Amino acid sequence: MLPMLSSLPQSIPLPTASQSRMHSLWKGPASTPWGTRQSPINIRWRDSVYDPRLKPLWVSYDASACLYVWNTGYLCQVEFDDSSHGAGISGGPLENHYRLKQFHFHWGAENEWGSEHTVDAHVYPAELHLVHWNSVKYRSYREAVLGDSGLAVIGVFLKLGTHHEGLQKLVEVLPEIRHKHARAAVGPFEPSCLLPTCRDYWTYPGSLTTPPLTESVTWIIQRKPIEVAQSQLAAFRTLLFSALGEEEKTMVNNFRPLQPLMNRKVRSSFQATEEGTGS
Repeated sequence: MLPMLSSLPQSIPLPTASQSRMHSLWKGPASTPWGTRQSPINIRWRDSVYDPRLKPLWVSYDASACLYVWNTGYLCQVEFDDSSHGAGISGGPLENHYRLKQFHFHWGAENEWGSEHTVDAHVYPAELHLVHWNSVKYRSYREAVLGDSGLAVIGVFLKLGTHHEGLQKLVEVLPEIRHKHARAAVGPFEPSCLLPTCRDYWTYPGSLTTPPLTESVTWIIQRKPIEVAQSQLAAFRTLLFSALGEEEKTMVNNFRPLQPLMNRKVRSSFQATEEGTGS
């Protein structure tokens, strides 16, 4: 589950961002007290460092471990039973096995913005995060959130294109979770269907992009986006921040503004080419 928004530390101000597009959560001071490894960031393609020691990421999920999808009041999140040791990810930049806890999406009011990370300032309309915790080093997700190398998050960009069959199963239950705190069964769901076929990635040390913003995350950002249809993106924009009976507020622009890279290095599992961004 997402950490409670009431735990938001009050510290360094965020970089300037468009106030009209920004969620109210980010219109005041919002960062951890030290703030040297915050996320998201703009990934500069040519400045990322190719690391030949980076292994392919090993992914193995259990579709039957999918519990339910719910409206957190900030985003749409799918929860998983994380009691099974075998299901999860390892390899890549990770030293241990990480279990899948949940995945969720961030999106904009328009197709011109919505992703949290950017690549050479290129913004995608939405971004998927698959959140895993280090089950070798820690006893629970709650413990891992606060610990060193506690979490690993796979980031996947979504771009407009062809209809995505895997995503459609989730899209079809979104009307059932329109209001805050609503939940619905989604049945067996295999989250690897939401990963691109090309598994090239960037990785860097960072933080959660929702409170408590702890700097416990190894980010694994997929180089290639997945394609989704306009109607599928539009379905997410029918959700509400508000609970039943409250004034309706459309759930859009639920992304955190970009954070400074500072002294961190972004490594890549692939060698940079002249292909450019937005591919």
